[in-house]
Amino acid sequence: MDMSKYRGMFLSETAEHLKNMSRLLLQLEKAPTDKESIDSLFREAHSIKGMAASMGYTVTASLAHHLEDLMDSIRKGGGISAEAIDRMLAGLDLLEGLVEDITAERAEREIESFLAGAAATPAATPPTPVTPAAAAPPPAAAALPTPTDSEGEALHITVTLAEGAAAPAARAILLLRELANCGSLQASLPNADELKRGGPVGKLSAWLVADLPRNEIEARLRSMPDVAGVEFGADRRRESSSRREEGPRTVRVRTELLDRFINLTGELITNRYMLQGAARNSQWGEVKNGIGQLTRLLTDLHHHVLQVRMMPVESITGRLPRVVRDLARKTGKEIVLQVEGDEVELDRAILEELADPLVHMVRNAVDHGIDRQGKVTVRAWREKDLVLIEVADDGRGMDPALIRRKILEKGLLSPAQVKSLRDRDVLQWVCHPGFSTAPVVTETSGRGVGMDVVKSAVENLGGLLDIQSQPGAGTRIILQLPLSVAIIQVLLVTCGGQTLAIPITRVVRTLEVPRNEVRSSGRQLVIRLDEDVVPLLSLHKILGLPPASPGGGVQMVITELRGRRVGLVVDRLAGQREVFVKALEFPLNQIAGLSGAAILGDGHIVFLLDPQSLLETRPGAGRGPHPEEAK
Repeated sequence: MDMSKYRGMFLSETAEHLKNMSRLLLQLEKAPTDKESIDSLFREAHSIKGMAASMGYTVTASLAHHLEDLMDSIRKGGGISAEAIDRMLAGLDLLEGLVEDITAERAEREIESFLAGAAATPAATPPTPVTPAAAAPPPAAAALPTPTDSEGEALHITVTLAEGAAAPAARAILLLRELANCGSLQASLPNADELKRGGPVGKLSAWLVADLPRNEIEARLRSMPDVAGVEFGADRRRESSSRREEGPRTVRVRTELLDRFINLTGELITNRYMLQGAARNSQWGEVKNGIGQLTRLLTDLHHHVLQVRMMPVESITGRLPRVVRDLARKTGKEIVLQVEGDEVELDRAILEELADPLVHMVRNAVDHGIDRQGKVTVRAWREKDLVLIEVADDGRGMDPALIRRKILEKGLLSPAQVKSLRDRDVLQWVCHPGFSTAPVVTETSGRGVGMDVVKSAVENLGGLLDIQSQPGAGTRIILQLPLSVAIIQVLLVTCGGQTLAIPITRVVRTLEVPRNEVRSSGRQLVIRLDEDVVPLLSLHKILGLPPASPGGGVQMVITELRGRRVGLVVDRLAGQREVFVKALEFPLNQIAGLSGAAILGDGHIVFLLDPQSLLETRPGAGRGPHPEEAK
């Protein structure tokens, strides 16, 4: 029997079971004797085993069976030990790696080294509360997942030990510990358990997602005793992952939604026949009524199609408790994570792109924002056609004065420019590539890599990122996102005879001012707005379009660039529309500042502008605009 048609369903359901198992294990860490959680965990492992076996994924089924046996012994023992929780979590990591192998249609990875460590793990202990531990060593390396594209450089490192080295196994263990300090250790041959049993070791192979440059890692390894050679190679597991083509993506749909689609289809067919009959008989009143009904049906269809694409925020926040738990143990901190509003729904395309940036922000809050104890809050809520997601901590906060000093030290702005920045604008500079105020580089943060990627990801989705912080009062990072990337609200503008669209999420406000209110400040044309000086830029100049004849007031779109308001001068503001956005194909997708295209009701095609990208990449963006650019 061909089981390939059930592969998508297997992957989807297995991912759900793995998420539930991770959640249950974290609950058991707080309540080790909770029988209901233990029983549920057993059932989740049993379900994965059964599905994998029926699909012919024998390695995955074997690992799930091993975890099921472990849970069975825990059920009989009355409580779960801290060691057993660590092992179960490591097993989940390995299961996730196996699912990645199945998704990529490659051979399932080996699990023998993980299974070999089973005897060393006490499953059940007398019921005692689990307390936060200091930094713990990573679980068995082979149990860790394949690195994802959001992590650092993946390396395959081979270390050759000198002939006649004293206690080579002990030397190799020390090398593994040093490698763990250089990034995230994914696997090693021999692994830590095998090394602890002693025996001859000539070479140590390790797979590492590096947090440090290669030359620094090599220098650290060569400085250790009895190291004869260090060789680097790319992690072939990542190479194979990056080469694979994406398989078909699936989504679960509630049956009542499918029923509603069938009903809507029937109503649309009826409406079509009614319009055809009315048109034949020249019954224009009936045609008008039919068009009104068609509009209602299409609005209803649009609403239900969006519902199919929507997923709860919980689909990406569900992994955060595990992230915080592991990082808190690694750094020796006591962190409380609170998640609110995870039932709020967003377009699945947005959530998929947001998963890694959200993890990075939470890791930043734990490692960079909180010293020893603290709370991280992730909150989602809806405002009209937007969803806002906030990551907040009650840690030390950010010091604008320190950020100003760093900007000057790096030569990013002149002293006069730095002095003119508001504190709110200064905070946005932590999203500048390579910018970091961390005094000490850690495995998690302090390298100036990350927040620029987060901001870029959010803006690519048509959203905005805002940072609010005060020294000693914690930090709030707020993401403002559209509900969907497919059908959005846009502002239409005309410029040089062209009609263009700007996503409403990029528009702070629209404005028309008399020409005599435009002032010159140095080499820049500006206006006064809400006690602030806003620079003006001409969309004609940026896009190379012919200028319009001057007349009347100056119409503009107020947007934001690096936390500061900027006025884009246009010929005319043409109103707001809802449009269906189509992605651009090559070569149009290579043009900076264009984010898509849409067809208006009159058949005209309009391009969507991304103001931030447009302003960042315009000629001379680093020096500031000339006065004539606003004319």
